[in-house]
Amino acid sequence: MPRSVGDISGLRNIRSMHSTGKRSIPRVASSAYLDLYMLRKEKERLEKEDAILEKRKAAIQKRVDDINKEIEMLKALEEKGRQADRKGIVNEESQEKRWKKMSLNY
Repeated sequence: MPRSVGDISGLRNIRSMHSTGKRSIPRVASSAYLDLYMLRKEKERLEKEDAILEKRKAAIQKRVDDINKEIEMLKALEEKGRQADRKGIVNEESQEKRWKKMSLNY
């Protein structure tokens, strides 16, 4: 299966030149407004991504809980089935152990 950039461990955490604050030219006083705008946009993007991840995590946790409930239900049904089989075997064994009577004609 082809891997995407997001699948590579740690690659999403690499900081870009902008996020490190390094520039090829010195800062100009008027660039502060641009920096504020860029930082606000990045903050909004990260907050949206955080909200999406929280929703996804809640959905995953709900599904895991549903699966656990279903597993427990199936285990209980299996145990009831085993107990019914054991009772059936015990009843059959007790019937086999009884004396069988039949009449013999000479």
